[in-house]
Amino acid sequence: MTDKPKLAVWKFASCDGCQLSLLDCEDELLAVADHITIANFPEASRAVLDGPYDLSLVEGSITTPHDRDRIQEVRRQSKFLVTIGACATAGGIQALRNFTDVREFMDIVYASPEYISTLDTSTPISAHVNVDFELRGCPINKNQLLEVINAFLNERKPNVSPNSVCIECKKRGTVCIMVAHGTHCMGPVTQAGCGAICPAYNRGCYGCYGPMETPNTSSLAAWMHDLGVSADELRRMFRTYNSEAPEFRHEGDRHGRENI
Repeated sequence: MTDKPKLAVWKFASCDGCQLSLLDCEDELLAVADHITIANFPEASRAVLDGPYDLSLVEGSITTPHDRDRIQEVRRQSKFLVTIGACATAGGIQALRNFTDVREFMDIVYASPEYISTLDTSTPISAHVNVDFELRGCPINKNQLLEVINAFLNERKPNVSPNSVCIECKKRGTVCIMVAHGTHCMGPVTQAGCGAICPAYNRGCYGCYGPMETPNTSSLAAWMHDLGVSADELRRMFRTYNSEAPEFRHEGDRHGRENI
């Protein structure tokens, strides 16, 4: 009888919310645990098993020289590596440092900034190692996470929708708030997965799940401009916790390169 596949969960610069999404699976997680060995998962257990690992889930961005080296070792030990959440896939909220001088923040926040070892930028995992799949979200959708785990442990492609939030609005019967009310909304360019929660409560999508497949960001920006959104507001809309996703980074830069 062969050993169970090994699953490892790794944390870098992040809030732990995406790891908690795995714990939120509750009964489903127990079923998954019957078929795998959880070899490393700090949020769930202090037990750590040596690699190699069949599947590594990585949360968080790379912000320090130590983590830049550590992700290389995680990649070497992992058959498959999947990044989970906005920090790991697009730099996270901490990537806002990329638009200014991080030393200024250090001087303001820390009494002795000379003791702080950090990189000038916060970057996604894919900027440092090869990634087999990116699961977007802030936080991620637990059902999508279970699908991704199942897919990689069975060596098949994950069945995660590449559609935009607009499709989710239509599925739940939510009237388009941009068309009906002129509300600013990132839904047309944002990856589905949240269930279109914000538009259902008459709030525009904030882009929590990052860019959808082939998003037409310039068209959305033009529409937003016609609704009275300024260049500064557009820049801020694309420079959130997914600001290092190339599509959002490019569109944010198109509307000015000033510091936010």
